[in-house]
Amino acid sequence: MLCLVSQALAADPAPAGSTTVAPPTHETSAPETPQNRARFDWSKVPPVTAPSRPGMFTVAPSGPGYYSLWDHVSGNQRQTSPVSPYAPYALMTTPAFDIDFRYLEKPEHEKDIFDPIKRIHIGDDFLLSFGGNFWYRYARESDARLSTTNDNYHLIRSRFHADLWYQDRVRLFAEFLDARTFGQGLTPLPTDVNHTDMLNLFADIKIASTRDGPAYIRVGRQELLYGSQRLISTLDWVNTRRTFQGVKGFWRTPTFDLDAFWVRPMNTEMGRFDNWDEKREFFGLWGTYKPMKGQLADFYFLSLDDNRNLAVGRNNVRGDAIVHTLGSRLAGDYNQFLYELEGMYQFGQYSNQDISAFAVASGAGYHFKGAPMNPQFWLRYDFASGDNNLTDGSRNTFNQLFPFGNYYLGWIDRVGRQNIHDFNAQINLHPQPWATFTTQYHRFYLANKRDFLYNAAGAATLRDATGQSGSYVGDEIDFRFNIHVNRYEDVLLGYSKLFAGDFLKAQAPRVSPDLFYVQYNFRF
Repeated sequence: MLCLVSQALAADPAPAGSTTVAPPTHETSAPETPQNRARFDWSKVPPVTAPSRPGMFTVAPSGPGYYSLWDHVSGNQRQTSPVSPYAPYALMTTPAFDIDFRYLEKPEHEKDIFDPIKRIHIGDDFLLSFGGNFWYRYARESDARLSTTNDNYHLIRSRFHADLWYQDRVRLFAEFLDARTFGQGLTPLPTDVNHTDMLNLFADIKIASTRDGPAYIRVGRQELLYGSQRLISTLDWVNTRRTFQGVKGFWRTPTFDLDAFWVRPMNTEMGRFDNWDEKREFFGLWGTYKPMKGQLADFYFLSLDDNRNLAVGRNNVRGDAIVHTLGSRLAGDYNQFLYELEGMYQFGQYSNQDISAFAVASGAGYHFKGAPMNPQFWLRYDFASGDNNLTDGSRNTFNQLFPFGNYYLGWIDRVGRQNIHDFNAQINLHPQPWATFTTQYHRFYLANKRDFLYNAAGAATLRDATGQSGSYVGDEIDFRFNIHVNRYEDVLLGYSKLFAGDFLKAQAPRVSPDLFYVQYNFRF
């Protein structure tokens, strides 16, 4: 890393083959001093990646109002929403390194108590920032993990980061994470606990600037987030978040972003420093076209090479797997209509089987602009293929890769984007600009009744190989209410209930899980 930094800081050499000699002159230029050297323009550093709109996206309130509970209590009615680096919501998948504090370069910006630790100018060429996040969640589950066990527990997570820039050429970013759980009756999940580790630790090196956009190479541990997050997400819902280690190249322009990456997933190890998974490689190419505000198109090709010898193919032969995903997505809003369409096709090898699988996500919504409580309504259909014979010559079950599955398929976590039909609806309301209420309804069916029901982590949970249990999994309702207390704080309350259908009644009798949670989130 030090070698890369020293090269980036080195002066540019004279052009090769240059033979021109300047004519003699009696005039000499004044030596460069801190007083006569032009100051570096920090207004566009860092070139942050704005989070892409997810599916079922909402349009935030605008116009005069109270944009936090503290605004309401203190009588600070604003004419429009304030400039803030954080989304006014307790869950935020955006990585810390893409939080946009560039507005602090404007002298007229609204002052904040944490401004002194943000964008600290060290001379003219260096910029240093600090920040962090703390959250606490209490959860109460009945019939947890499709068992007959009830569980009450607490999750605590702390994150702190430091961010150093040399002009726009070199960046060093480090983020610490500590995630703990208390009181769980069931064995904690790998995503619940990670003591004293690094979530992000990387260096960015600027390699070019072309067509109004910079291009960088990022080396090290890093979170990845792309598109709708159906396939690649930081997964903020879990206590540990998701991260990778490897190399990424990225190019940012006003209308087009392009990324290419090769990484390995990190294995969470509770009491030791995490190591990357040496038997899984994840690489891909992702482009996003933004023709105008509110409209986008994603195009991508992804490959996951899994050499853990876990794939069970024809005649129960165990082997490795490689799955390629080719996909595209359109999303946006037009004249108060909201829309999204994403298609994904997979091919490759699963032990001694050929992979052929696909998934489709579609939705249409409407924003009742100007109506009380800023209502928005979505109707959606999601499908991911399954397999009617898990040991023949083909593999047809879709692989959801590294998704934010809870957001799309219910917060109880029992359903993943594999072998599933999901007919769903969402209503979003803002009783006040600082209060967000969201409710979702899902009706789940297995795509193939002889394949497994897969959970949010992509793990196979229940199966009736005969298909006699039917395909109707059940219905889920989800309620979430978020209170934006102030710029730093949010409180989220949620309740979810899964009503068992014929399949669940046959495979997990007397199980009808629900989940209640309260979460407090503080960012600085």
